[in-house]
Amino acid sequence: MKVMPIEKTGITTSRLVLGCMGFGGDWNHSPYSIEDMLNAEKAIDAALANDITMFDHADIYRRGKAEKVFGEILKSRPELREKIVLQSKCGIRFADGEIPNRYDFSKSHILDSVDGILSRLNTEYIDVLLLHRPDPLMEPEVVAEAFETLKESGKVRYFGVSNMSASQIKLLNAYCSEPMVVNQLNMSLKEIDWLEHGVLVNQKAGAGVNFPEGTMEYCRLENVQIQAWGSLANGMYSGRSIENPSEADLTTIELVKRLADEKETSQEAIVLGWLMRHPAMIQPVIGTTNPERIAKCKDAIRQAELMTREEWYTLYTASRGNRLP
Repeated sequence: MKVMPIEKTGITTSRLVLGCMGFGGDWNHSPYSIEDMLNAEKAIDAALANDITMFDHADIYRRGKAEKVFGEILKSRPELREKIVLQSKCGIRFADGEIPNRYDFSKSHILDSVDGILSRLNTEYIDVLLLHRPDPLMEPEVVAEAFETLKESGKVRYFGVSNMSASQIKLLNAYCSEPMVVNQLNMSLKEIDWLEHGVLVNQKAGAGVNFPEGTMEYCRLENVQIQAWGSLANGMYSGRSIENPSEADLTTIELVKRLADEKETSQEAIVLGWLMRHPAMIQPVIGTTNPERIAKCKDAIRQAELMTREEWYTLYTASRGNRLP
């Protein structure tokens, strides 16, 4: 039986990940409310009730409030910590006065970021730390020093990246004592360039670049867990109203609905099941905080197992305007 690459680390068997970017209210410095706390706790409980035990954060989400809300819940329910897997990201810095938005993989910033993450989450360690998008000024030997310090201190168990190419991961692995275990990419039935090129394209940090080695193939060869952010395509195939849909969008929306009706399941399960049917054992990150919608995602595991090659290709070609590459 196939297993996800991340399962080989022993830290999780959760086929889905709950993305926590929606926790904590607005993207500003105003305090989060009691309602924000209650909504986050409901989402966490819904995830746990549906066998989702891995939670994805980033130090910038809601300007730190997403982690703070989660940390308050952990503080009030400390028994949860050993039942869940916590993943967070660092490396993006917001604009400050005349200083623009930027990436920062310096040793001091990585170490300071992790201390902030641990403080906000009310935990002594996180299971996985990801570098949040590529930093053009990355010095891999410096990153390696930071990772070594974090590993030896027990603050981080494993390391990974997001939105990186095969070449960028290879460069990091050449300097780090432990290989990257995760690469988080923008992947969904709507975002399918990863299938057509086997490389990282249409990302802000690397648009249009053809890397010498396919990112998907490299990750599969090296047991790097591929995680899919944006996996539900912002709900466009599961009921969200969208402006100016293309003919391919409308066809795919109708097809997803028909398959869900035929299989007596949710549209979310079909959309996620399509991703999970891929032999790379993709691990979707779902960003909803709606407990009912979280519950609708659970059946994706079964739908991935049941989905035929013909159904998979029908969805694939529909999203591309009924044509192959």
